[in-house]
Amino acid sequence: MTDRYGADVLSGDWRAPRGGRSREVEAEAGLVVEDVETGWCGAVVRVEKAGGVHVVHLEDRHGRTKGFSLGPGFLLDGSPVTLTAPTAAARAAGEAARAAASRTASGSRAVAGARARVASGSRIFVEGRHDAELVEKVWGDDLRIEGVVVELLEGVDDLAAVIRDFAPGPTRRMGVLVDHLVPGTKESRLVQEARALSRYAPYVKILGHPYVDVWQSVRPQRLGWEAWPVIARGQSWKHGITAALGWPHETQADIAHAWKRILGTVRTYADLEPTLLASVEELIDFVTTPQGEQ
Repeated sequence: MTDRYGADVLSGDWRAPRGGRSREVEAEAGLVVEDVETGWCGAVVRVEKAGGVHVVHLEDRHGRTKGFSLGPGFLLDGSPVTLTAPTAAARAAGEAARAAASRTASGSRAVAGARARVASGSRIFVEGRHDAELVEKVWGDDLRIEGVVVELLEGVDDLAAVIRDFAPGPTRRMGVLVDHLVPGTKESRLVQEARALSRYAPYVKILGHPYVDVWQSVRPQRLGWEAWPVIARGQSWKHGITAALGWPHETQADIAHAWKRILGTVRTYADLEPTLLASVEELIDFVTTPQGEQ
């Protein structure tokens, strides 16, 4: 028989607030919360005791800091929380996080307050904008310290001509990163022709990676996959990947947005495949080697 009156409205925890009951969360450094009363949203930068009261300091996205009494009255991802003083374990984790922050995304030791050097004559060339953006995100700090500029090739069809035009020399080295550099491909033939320019050979290093596109050098686990999907021959690889992710993929703007989302998953060098890491690191070493050293 159908229940004409529906479920018992008093069953369950009918007194629970609409947003859920508050839970305790340690005020660890970097935790982003919102103060319910003022709407101030920021990351925890420190917790201190003042006048017998614990105060948590939140820094907003503009770098402004404001203190609040530790305890209830905060939202974390939209749910109510009660902030508590961090334990010894949380403080140790915070110290580890600060230590990690002392290194760049490439794993190099960060140089605090260092200014970018005036650009040197040497350059690293990459095939396209996405390659350049990935190199900038992971190695940008290192390249600015060394004064190395990354330039776009827009493909390698005219690589030999680009080398002649750049005219590399002892103080003007040229590193080139090539996509899909595997035996038997068009790219491998063009690179072979470029390496045959004996006049410039000592000052040019051309390396690559085996991936169809630089997107594929991002570890697939960052996108929730065990491996990158295989896209059928004849289908646009980027459109196929974007469709497999369940994202809009009809227009070029959709593809550009998809790359931004993929790039956003990259935090450090550990999120990239070793083959790309090895090639980029070797190119950086090559173009920053002092004159006279091999």
